[in-house]
Amino acid sequence: MEELIRTNDLVTISFVEALLKDADIGYLVADQAISAVEGSIGLFPRRVLVLAEDLEEARALMRDADLGHELRPEKKR
Repeated sequence: MEELIRTNDLVTISFVEALLKDADIGYLVADQAISAVEGSIGLFPRRVLVLAEDLEEARALMRDADLGHELRPEKKR
């Protein structure tokens, strides 16, 4: 899986989840359990991951939703 975004903003994560679900793009929100360790203060960012074959479509979806600034830098291949 490839990292799409990384953020502490739960509203942004919720919005991204809704966009990906509506576009039928599978995703995983990683690092959610760390909030129990940190006391739920939002110190550690959560990561939204998508399959490598869906990455470009997901990135385009984020840009179309004006979330391009949230995207992780593209890896050089």
